[in-house]
Formats: sequence, C-alpha cells, structure tokens
Amino acid sequence: MSGKIIEITDANFNECISSDLPLVIEFWTDWSGPSKSMAPAIEEIADSFEGKVIVGKVQADKNPNIVSSFGIRGIPTFIFFKQGNVVFKHTGALTKSVLSMNIEKFLV
Repeated sequence: MSGKIIEITDANFNECISSDLPLVIEFWTDWSGPSKSMAPAIEEIADSFEGKVIVGKVQADKNPNIVSSFGIRGIPTFIFFKQGNVVFKHTGALTKSVLSMNIEKFLV
C-alpha cells in the first residue's frame, strides 16, 4: 500500500475514525477482482486528497469486527466518515472520477 493509505484494523479502527480529517475506507480482499481493479484509483485518490482526507483500507477477511459492525456483505465497499459519522456508503467498484466526486461532496 502507498504510504498515504493507512491499514485499518479491528485494533486501530476507533482511533482512525476519531481523526479531525474525513476518512474514506475501502473494505477489500485479496481474492476480489473488483478490489484489485480499484487499487490504482485508491492510490491516486490518496495522492490527490492528501492533507484533506485520510484514505484507509480494511482487509475484510482479517477484520471481522469492523465488517460485522457495518454489515459489509459485498466487496469492495466504501464508507466515508466525517467527524466519526458515516456520510456515504457504497458497495461495488467505482471509477476514480465518481469516487473523487463523492469525496468532494463531503469535504464542504
């Protein structure tokens, strides 16, 4: 993962969502083709929004508590947090432009 993308786990999740910056999380797995196809876009998003948004990834197979608490049923799933609250949730791959557009909406 890029240095700008943080690995979010069951252990550090609460610390991550308590950040002053908005947080974008991708729930992914090694075996998911759509997750693999999203990797370059996620890295570009992390670069584009550096300092404005924290971008994190949760490996769903290794973090069952987070997955369960948010009812994740499909991979990839994106959840955006602002001030610790969910402001957007989407299951399925997104284009970089759609992902960017949704991030821009909640930065305002």
